Amino acid sequence: MPRPGVEPIRKAALVKAAITEIGQAGSLDVTVSQIARRAGMSAALAHHYFGSKEDMFLAAMRHVLTVYAAEIRGALATADGPHARLTAILRASFGPANFRREVVAAWLTFWVMAQTVPQARRLLTIYENRLRSNLVACLRPLAGAHAPRLAAATGAMIDGVYLRQALSQAQPDGRASVALIQAMLDAELSRIRPAA
Repeated sequence: MPRPGVEPIRKAALVKAAITEIGQAGSLDVTVSQIARRAGMSAALAHHYFGSKEDMFLAAMRHVLTVYAAEIRGALATADGPHARLTAILRASFGPANFRREVVAAWLTFWVMAQTVPQARRLLTIYENRLRSNLVACLRPLAGAHAPRLAAATGAMIDGVYLRQALSQAQPDGRASVALIQAMLDAELSRIRPAA
């Protein structure tokens, strides 16, 4: 009989192992056995907890999204004013917890999966809506009616930087990524005047 409290620990180990294995492979082309071995357990136990590799990867992406949401909330809680809040979102998006090689590769796999797997599409839609909402809230005082357009452009740039990083051999550089997007925003904001 399993000890109480062991299941969440094992599931967390499998989620972490799935992110690492998929990150190294750059796709879902890994086996449950590989993931289970990295987590220090059998493939049968991994199947018992998650059922399939797809379910395990969805759990891994829920974990990634939970970490990301917590980073954003924490960053916004200490930011004062719309500029600081916007910078906080960018820094959290490209911080060490979120912008590391295995997580970037997991995102690439997630985007591909979302094209055909409804649960993945739903998770991606939730992420996109939250990001857009946070960005619009920061940009509205700075850009007025242009805020939704700038939020869409900023979200697309964040995703684009992740995509390029997934295809790059270079180590992720969060500071350079934040600077790139801030430069685009500064240029756009300097061309617009917020509505009174």
